[in-house]
Amino acid sequence: MNFQNPYHQMASEGTLGMNREQRVKVDFPEPFKELFTPSRFKAFYGGRGSAKSHSFARALIIKGANKPLRILCAREIQRSIRDSVKRLLDDVIAEMQLTNKEGTPFYSSVDMEIRGVNGTLFTFAGLKTNPDQIKSTEGLDIAWVAEANRISQRSLELLIPTLRNDDSELWFEWNPEFEKDPVDDMFRGNGRENMKLKEKGRWTPPPRSIVKKVNYTENPFFPEVLKVDMEWDQRRDPQKYAHIWLGDYRKHSDAAVFTNWKVESFDDPPPGTHLHFGGDWGFASDPSCLVRSWIKDRTLYVDHEAWGIGVEIDYLPALFAGSDWQDPPRWENPNTRKYKGIPGAMEWPIRADSARPDTISYMRRRGFSIMAATKGPKSIEEGVEFLKSMDIIVHPRCRHVIDELSLYSYKIDKQTDEVLPILEDKKNHTIDSLRYSHEDSRRQRLGSRVVKGGY
Repeated sequence: MNFQNPYHQMASEGTLGMNREQRVKVDFPEPFKELFTPSRFKAFYGGRGSAKSHSFARALIIKGANKPLRILCAREIQRSIRDSVKRLLDDVIAEMQLTNKEGTPFYSSVDMEIRGVNGTLFTFAGLKTNPDQIKSTEGLDIAWVAEANRISQRSLELLIPTLRNDDSELWFEWNPEFEKDPVDDMFRGNGRENMKLKEKGRWTPPPRSIVKKVNYTENPFFPEVLKVDMEWDQRRDPQKYAHIWLGDYRKHSDAAVFTNWKVESFDDPPPGTHLHFGGDWGFASDPSCLVRSWIKDRTLYVDHEAWGIGVEIDYLPALFAGSDWQDPPRWENPNTRKYKGIPGAMEWPIRADSARPDTISYMRRRGFSIMAATKGPKSIEEGVEFLKSMDIIVHPRCRHVIDELSLYSYKIDKQTDEVLPILEDKKNHTIDSLRYSHEDSRRQRLGSRVVKGGY
């Protein structure tokens, strides 16, 4: 990668309220130097790893140190302060180590705001969740809108008139999703009506706008851990690479969740391989299932499945471990259908859907080492992303896994025919089982990728 030299900006000595002996130099990727150019609108978009959020945070901290400012940090939805960029700002402030004239920290952070000794104030709000707070805010100098691709037209119309000061600015940063997103239409003219004007050469962004596309290729601080992920996507999934890393719009073909898999026969795992088992419980017409897999390097092998609709709880042990695996049969209710089960189901831990604790307890009493999977906010999305990060090879005998990987999709808006960033809750029983089984692997990988500085 060829990087431009970083742009330097600093909080200068003699700044109001700062230690006169202190000069803090901060490096920025070259495109972000225009954050220090006065302009009503600043719109920066592009793919992951471009340092948009960190550059915005650093620039605002420097500007707030050089001059008292009232800064609103907004997003579409903010149900609590944890949804905001406050943690990012706190981390950057700690990294910069700004001090006041007495040598104590220049910025102080409390639960809902950040204050500078010179009177600079950072506040946080959701455009949709806190509209009254937005409308009642007075004297704003700058509004930073994070994840601006998610904001509605109504939120734009609410926010823009709120900043009335002569030199007030609105800063937007986002990773593009769809051409018709209001922020893309506003600054890139990609909505239906603006596209007609662009074709006639009559469309322009709002007056006094700086609009820039910035990708990882312009980030001289692009970390090695993200470079490995980027190159992996580049080789394995060109559409994902274009969307995630180059900031291209999500394609309609992305309605299919998984494109990183194939069907192929392979040998049994070598001795000493860590096997992963995950299970899901049937409800009414939904199947009960168990899936076995293992990981080698960055390939996930799926080699066995047990699957059945209408399986009563008495027969679940046989479904998982086989009904004829020993003589006399272990189960008090041996099933005449002679379930084959999955090798190793009695020896290895199983993670299963936590929605049926009574079923988990029943299976434990029959000798299975089974535990409930952990559910929480975004656990489904994070589990799916983990599976998408692997090359998946499925043995031909796992026909239900094959069916679900083929059919599992994102929702599509019936009116606009756009792919929505919402997973369909169907055709996902064996996929849920795979997610559960690799819960620990996902958490270990997530923990290993925390990079100080966060670029």
